[in-house]
Amino acid sequence: MSALALHGKSALVTGGARRIGREIALALARAGADVTITYRESRAEAQKTAIQIEALGRRAQAVACDVRSETSVRAAVAAAIALHGRLDILVNNAAIFESAALDQISLDRWDAVFETNTRGPFVVAREALSHLRAAKGRIVNIGSLGGIRAWAGHGHYCASKAAVHMLTQVMAKSFAPEVAVNCVAPGWIDQGDSDEKTAARFAEKTPAKRNGSPADVAEAVLFFAAAPGFVTGQILAVDGGLGL
Repeated sequence: MSALALHGKSALVTGGARRIGREIALALARAGADVTITYRESRAEAQKTAIQIEALGRRAQAVACDVRSETSVRAAVAAAIALHGRLDILVNNAAIFESAALDQISLDRWDAVFETNTRGPFVVAREALSHLRAAKGRIVNIGSLGGIRAWAGHGHYCASKAAVHMLTQVMAKSFAPEVAVNCVAPGWIDQGDSDEKTAARFAEKTPAKRNGSPADVAEAVLFFAAAPGFVTGQILAVDGGLGL
């Protein structure tokens, strides 16, 4: 990608305070975009990320948002428009990851994962759609290799991300021709909080012979954010070949 490929653009990144979301927000800013990030509980981390974006010479803000709430989502979208005056890129990153044996998942936990992981991207995209259409913008959903390959210990998570992949394709058809919609599906990403044995085991299983990083995911998001509008409805696994 050319330097400052997103100059003059603005982005909204849900769950952008930390981890992969933070790296996505910073990558968009490095490419020239002004960025609004949302957070639910990580207020201090979100404010720190916003300051780091501003240090790159971009406008930024951190907005409290619960993607399960229509009212909260509307307020976050309105805040983004108030600061930036437009919205070109939406990254639906906010999600819950849980481990549980399938027969041990309660209905409450099943619903909570779907409420955030699948319904959340739908609500945020719906509320942002008029602004994205006006800008001929882009939506990038964050899916998962778990939505492509079954992980026995993460049934509700895998099912919710598989739904995000289908939602991406439905959005791509429904929001065309103005808005391109794609999905990045990360594999096992080392975010610095896994034990060394687990990290080594996944690296050995991966054809690339290393684990993924948040930067790998962010680069894929940047590709879709700046790609021609003719690229739409795609699910891109960023997994080093782990899913093969």
